[in-house]
Amino acid sequence: MTRRLWHIITGILVPAWLFLTVVVVIVHRFIPVAPWLMVHLLLLGAVSSAVLIWSQHFADTLLRHPAPGGRAFLGWRLAAHTTGAIVVITGMIGGWWLVVLVGGILVGANALAHAAILAVQSRGALPSRFAPLVRYYVAAGAALAIGVTLGILMARMDDSEDTYARLFIAHIGLNLLGWAGLTVIGTVALLWPTILHVRVTDGTRAAARWTLPLFLVGLTVLGLGCLLGERVIAGLGVLGYLAGLCLVFADVVRQGRSAPAVTFAGWSIGSALAWFGLCTLGFAVTVTVAPTWTAAANGLEQLVPAFLVGFAAQILLGALTYLLPVVLGGGPRVVKATSRELERGGLFRVIVVNGGLVLYLLPVPSLVKVALSLLVVAALSSFLVLMTRALKTNRVVRRAADAAAPVPGSRPAVPPAAQPAVPSPRPRRTGSVVVAAGALLLAVTLGVAMDPVALGVTGGLSVVSVPATGHTTTVDVTMAGMRFSPDSVSVPVGDTLVINLTNADDRVHNLVLDTGITSGSVNPGTTTVIEAGVVGAAIAGWCSIAGHKQLGMVFSVTVTGGAGGTSSSATGASATGMGGMDMGTGADAGASGTPSAAQDVDLMKQPATDFAARDARLAPASADTVHKLTLTVQNVETEVSPGVRQTLWTYNGTAPGPTLHGHVGDIFEITFVNGGTIDHSIDFHAGALAPDKPMRTIMPGESLTYRFTATRSGIWLYHCSTMPMSAHIANGMFGAVIIDPPGLAPVSAEYVLVQSEFYLGPEGGEVDAARVATQLPDLLAFNGYANQYADRPLTARAGETVRIWVLDAGPNVGSSFHVVGGQFDSVFKEGDYLLRDGGSTGTGGAQVLDLAAAQGGFVELAFPEAGHYPFVSHVMSDAEKGARGVFAVTP
Repeated sequence: MTRRLWHIITGILVPAWLFLTVVVVIVHRFIPVAPWLMVHLLLLGAVSSAVLIWSQHFADTLLRHPAPGGRAFLGWRLAAHTTGAIVVITGMIGGWWLVVLVGGILVGANALAHAAILAVQSRGALPSRFAPLVRYYVAAGAALAIGVTLGILMARMDDSEDTYARLFIAHIGLNLLGWAGLTVIGTVALLWPTILHVRVTDGTRAAARWTLPLFLVGLTVLGLGCLLGERVIAGLGVLGYLAGLCLVFADVVRQGRSAPAVTFAGWSIGSALAWFGLCTLGFAVTVTVAPTWTAAANGLEQLVPAFLVGFAAQILLGALTYLLPVVLGGGPRVVKATSRELERGGLFRVIVVNGGLVLYLLPVPSLVKVALSLLVVAALSSFLVLMTRALKTNRVVRRAADAAAPVPGSRPAVPPAAQPAVPSPRPRRTGSVVVAAGALLLAVTLGVAMDPVALGVTGGLSVVSVPATGHTTTVDVTMAGMRFSPDSVSVPVGDTLVINLTNADDRVHNLVLDTGITSGSVNPGTTTVIEAGVVGAAIAGWCSIAGHKQLGMVFSVTVTGGAGGTSSSATGASATGMGGMDMGTGADAGASGTPSAAQDVDLMKQPATDFAARDARLAPASADTVHKLTLTVQNVETEVSPGVRQTLWTYNGTAPGPTLHGHVGDIFEITFVNGGTIDHSIDFHAGALAPDKPMRTIMPGESLTYRFTATRSGIWLYHCSTMPMSAHIANGMFGAVIIDPPGLAPVSAEYVLVQSEFYLGPEGGEVDAARVATQLPDLLAFNGYANQYADRPLTARAGETVRIWVLDAGPNVGSSFHVVGGQFDSVFKEGDYLLRDGGSTGTGGAQVLDLAAAQGGFVELAFPEAGHYPFVSHVMSDAEKGARGVFAVTP
């Protein structure tokens, strides 16, 4: 096998992993364990494959002594690592720990084999001043083996345990700082000056005898601190590692100052090293100052984007950009042409990636983060396209060079008269900088345009005109526990008001003033400044996130020295405007002072001819004992009654969410992903467990795993438990889990009906949280759409038994389920039979299944003859608001 063909074959591994990473990033909301998968496709897949290939290549070059087994054995090691990585990923996705164990053993054993081969190769090497750098690769292989072992143990544990957090921190340290970091340090010592075209001095600190031990001591102390449960010791270990990194980076900075980078490879590697240093510092600070191990682990998760994109992705792409043309070879002309393809748009890509990452890490709205993420991923992904072009260019130019080569024995052609060389014009980079800045600005603008209130872009100005005093009153206001503190401030009339607004809570809040000025979304732990302008009259304020105002998040500004009247907005917003919630109870005015969609309700109107009712049939429970499902929060504009639309917060796009069905003893593993724009959570009544971890509220873009065992039968509610729960449930965040009682008899048909309430906001808008508090719904519905089964009846056959599961999701109103013209021979409510097969007399019957909010059960009946049998909530005013349907019974 030729050298060039070998590098082409082995080089396919890295871009293949990169391609899979990009695919998962794009579709991650639909994939279980997506955050874990994205991290490991890049690090365990692409980065680790590159480390195995290039560390062996550099070792061969530095030691000038072949490795045992040569290329063939390296090929086997690459195959073993790839197989192990695929097995680990498969096991994690499937939740099969034994599969994870097998894959982890294969990866760890292969890392040890890699380290052992390099150690043996070093012993037989010729003397070389840079041979000590190979020891970094040996140490890195040992670090990976230990890090993989910790990962295997973590896969067996609950992520809410303190021990899990300690293992997680050690796992991150050994894999990122050990496996990836040590390899990068050992390689950059020679690769960086080579890229910059500067002389490598004998005094490089990375090759000094005492430098590697400093890194190893730091990693050892980190591991020891995690083992002993001492975070300060663990943090000191990372600081020791950082000290060694600073010594090595002194060479990097000195060389960069003497010959600044002028290529994508240099810019990308330089940026990656900067991020590596910052992330290592962040690692040390996070572990040291966090109040608990769990908090430290959560803090490290926030560093993951910087580690992945800033360090890992950029170091990988920068190194490949420089190394691929060199190893493919073909002569100066071929190498130059290949490099030219890989360098296309280099400055633009570097600015977009690093600028986008910096903006992403700032407290910007979630939709801005989404837009920036897509832009950064596109910039990184372009390398795959450029690499394909480079390989094609290499092949074409090589063939052209071979065709132009002189025939042996022939006389060389006489060159034309020599002409003075014309120096190549120096490339102008201003255009790339401007275009990159424009792309970043466009991404931010698009994000803000999709969620303007989140950044406070909708402000107006007070029309109250008073002479300005020229004095500024500055107040500090804290948001925590659904309160502003202080919740009222006094300002001299004519003063300019500045509010330093701090969110000390663990969820997103904002402050909206009735003058139209808003703070935008304020993330936990951050502070923003609101310039409220000259105060001429009293100002009302509130948090506009649904329900927060009703829970007490109100704020007021009073004036002293003047009349103190109420201000009004230039846009006409009243105290309920600009995203606030109307505190009244009328149906004609909803949130933000706009007319409620309740005025458009016409319960006699039929839905459009293409309307499809939700399928209420209940499929039999599968034989699986472990049920896995990803539930993703999605904001979806949905028709809830003919001609009435609301933006619902949903699980997987529907309200109610998917119905889960199983047996007693089954395990349910739910991956909950918050794809919405505010914080949400999930609470399964079907499982009994401490709510602290699985039911916690998570921010947009975050996810968690909720695992419970169904130990008791019945129909159980699941819902969002983020405060105010009433508003979250009323806006669509609910669903059913059905656990069949043992010995449940088969029936001809089974249906599930979930009753819920709508408190309508403006047309196309969200729930009116103030109306939820009145407990006077505008609409009621079975399965999310008022009267849908009156227009699209459910079906049955005369004489056959039908089972109807009913759940009242609330959030406020009870149900009294009744089938007009039918009689129930069996009634099951809240885990037991109230009536079974006619009861003790054999002739007993029931007319309703009465349920309070969050209760459920089922009824069974046989329809005596063909015809149409309405079903309703026998709370008749609720039936008249949409809680009704029809069974169409055929002979």
